[in-house]
Amino acid sequence: MDGCTLIRAPLLHPAGPVALAERDLLFTAVLVMLIVIVPVFIMTFLFAWRYRAFGGRGRYTPDWSYSAKIDAVIWLVPVAIVATLGYLLWKETHRLDPYRQLDPGAETLEVEVVAQNWKWLFIYPELGIAAVNELAFPSGRPLSLKITSDTVMNSFFIPALGSQIYAMAGMQTRLNLLADRPGCFRGMNMQYSGDGFPEQHFKALALPRKDFVSWVANVRKSPQTLDRATYRALAAPSIGHPVSYYSDVTPNLFDSIIAKYTGGHPE
Repeated sequence: MDGCTLIRAPLLHPAGPVALAERDLLFTAVLVMLIVIVPVFIMTFLFAWRYRAFGGRGRYTPDWSYSAKIDAVIWLVPVAIVATLGYLLWKETHRLDPYRQLDPGAETLEVEVVAQNWKWLFIYPELGIAAVNELAFPSGRPLSLKITSDTVMNSFFIPALGSQIYAMAGMQTRLNLLADRPGCFRGMNMQYSGDGFPEQHFKALALPRKDFVSWVANVRKSPQTLDRATYRALAAPSIGHPVSYYSDVTPNLFDSIIAKYTGGHPE
């Protein structure tokens, strides 16, 4: 497995189709912009050489003031580049909509994500378990995340898998990801949220199916359960919170967290 670090620049070494598409889009946008950047650098050195004070072969025309051809190039080339980038980004933004399921026909693992000060809580409603600062899922299986915050605004991001998205109190955002190979990837909060912000990261474990089953079995051995009282204690601010597991979770805990901020019944 890869280490859960950023040493290999995960944005350039994607581990899933979403991150791969976003990397290719970034490279394409850079190449399109180089259409104007490269000629500018070439012409800068060429003009400096051609019109140098001694020995230059450029004509001296002090009364020259306008060229329709040059003016057309100056305006039409950037317009063409902006139009191309605009179409490309509009098309890819819809194709990479984080709410869009990657494979509607595939079995999806649903996980509820809660941002806290300064840690991440992952609830598995189908399995009745939860983990703090560790998100495990089978590689090759689509992952559907429901994301909210029980504090200030956070931003959920796993660079190797793609698609940064905000977590906001009283609101639910969605994110669909897929790891196409096993690995250990680093996840983090990209929105400054106070003293513990630098330490608010987690491990995203894309496991072979057998290893994921073993991980679930290990979590179910935990003596800790996540009821409402335990959750209130967990939600208290803490920095560098260790990975911890909960073998049982109060039903609808995620919805009750959102309800606190929307006029519903608090958790």
